[in-house]
Amino acid sequence: MDEAKRRRLDAAGYRVGTVDEFLGLTDEETALIEMKLALRQATRVRREGLGLTQAELAERLGSSQSRVAKLEGTDPTVSLDLLVRALLAMGATREEVSRSIGANIARAA
Repeated sequence: MDEAKRRRLDAAGYRVGTVDEFLGLTDEETALIEMKLALRQATRVRREGLGLTQAELAERLGSSQSRVAKLEGTDPTVSLDLLVRALLAMGATREEVSRSIGANIARAA
């Protein structure tokens, strides 16, 4: 946000800050959210790149299509374990999983 817009908002009584500040998140909470978002995006991109449907990925995971939809969405009940398992089930290596987390977090910084 440019400085002029920030001053206008401040003058109008608005508080300007980050999402982290607004929600009162710790650095650790922010990092966890960013990691989950990176893994969700990597899962969707890899699934689509392989030409798999959500149902086909679900079968590989021994899960349901609706669970894969939640995995690719923003459902907070999806664990890091499931996100990593989904990538591995599609042939990702540990290094690729690691890079997908690191690349997306670096972009957010």
